[in-house]
Amino acid sequence: MALPQYQKALDLARVAKAIGDISAISLELSSLDSLPTSLAAVNRATYNDPWDRPYVYVKLEGVKGNGKARKDHFLVPLNSDYDLYSMGKDGASSPPLTAKTSADDVIRANNGGFIGLAARY
Repeated sequence: MALPQYQKALDLARVAKAIGDISAISLELSSLDSLPTSLAAVNRATYNDPWDRPYVYVKLEGVKGNGKARKDHFLVPLNSDYDLYSMGKDGASSPPLTAKTSADDVIRANNGGFIGLAARY
């Protein structure tokens, strides 16, 4: 009976850690003069999320089209500058948040106005 509660608490703690990490990385990126092509510019290229996978960073600023951009339920890009997210517990993801594999992703949206679970966006 205690094991499911423990697992739930562990999952919530991991999500909270990912939210904090994404917030911190976003602050570091905002201190730069221009957006880098990778997280190496802020010494985060090998920094992993709580599920031990690298955070995903995609520079959108100055890129034509929005093929790689994360998209909301109306298929509108979440950000205009860059996407930064964790693929969450399942380690799988898809650009639209409506995809089942995206529900557990921890995302940055609204150019940093929202950081949290994709399922709650």
